[in-house]
Amino acid sequence: MFKGSMVALITPMDDKGSICRDSLKKLVNYHIYNNTSAIVSVGTTGESSTLSQKEHIRLIFLTLELSKGKIPIIAGTGSNSTTEAISLTKKFENSGVSACLTVTPYYNRPTQEGLYQHFKNISESTNLLQILYNVPLRTGCDLLPDTIGKLSKIKNIIGVKEASGDLSRVQKIKKLAEHNKFFIVSGDDSTALDFMQLGGEGVISVTANIAAKKMSEMCRLALSGKFIEARIINNELMLLHESLFCEPNPIPIKWAAKQLNLIKTSVLRLPMTSIKSKTKIIVKKAIKKANLLKN
Repeated sequence: MFKGSMVALITPMDDKGSICRDSLKKLVNYHIYNNTSAIVSVGTTGESSTLSQKEHIRLIFLTLELSKGKIPIIAGTGSNSTTEAISLTKKFENSGVSACLTVTPYYNRPTQEGLYQHFKNISESTNLLQILYNVPLRTGCDLLPDTIGKLSKIKNIIGVKEASGDLSRVQKIKKLAEHNKFFIVSGDDSTALDFMQLGGEGVISVTANIAAKKMSEMCRLALSGKFIEARIINNELMLLHESLFCEPNPIPIKWAAKQLNLIKTSVLRLPMTSIKSKTKIIVKKAIKKANLLKN
């Protein structure tokens, strides 16, 4: 069900730092039009850590409303508190979300048993489909393949967004996964094509926020086994993949989206600060190389 180019959607804000409905509508329609496979609403790229829980919930429901059932919506429901993650997840039962994406508990640095129990308890509290999210660089803990294999035995845990940067894990996880419908997608744009060539089913992408059509086509070609054609597109996007992380995500991607008139402002909430002048130059060069900005 979940494959291809899925976007880790940015959260558009107005000049006062409130959620901007008009920009969100524009973004949702942009992804529907350009064949993005699914939208992740309020993941880490969506600034989940600086939204209140009330805003978090409202934003996901608003994304559902604006999508009008034309694209699957995956709700970001992670927390470093198991109780809080369960509470947040249960808010979306019978809401229309297609699944929940749950990041590993950040800062706590739990053991593998702690990680297993965290995800097990969340999954057993709901009938919603669950996608694991492993991003050690941002969270300080690493969900290892053996633990993912154990978790795949739980019927509503259906896949993992793997962003450790270790491409050898693709086949390790596939071998350990309990059922053949368990999927694995990349969480890193720079290595996503290699990830798919090794057996991954797609990517949850930051780059897709501004290059939705190219990312969708690159993934379509890769999943059809047309890796030479897919790599031509990926090479065009590679500088963009890299430049969007010159500063902590989502600082560069929100600025880039504003340059392409996809959102009204590039406002972030503290402790995230405005993009540096030197980063603007790097990102603008990458946007031009990707043929997204013609002048």
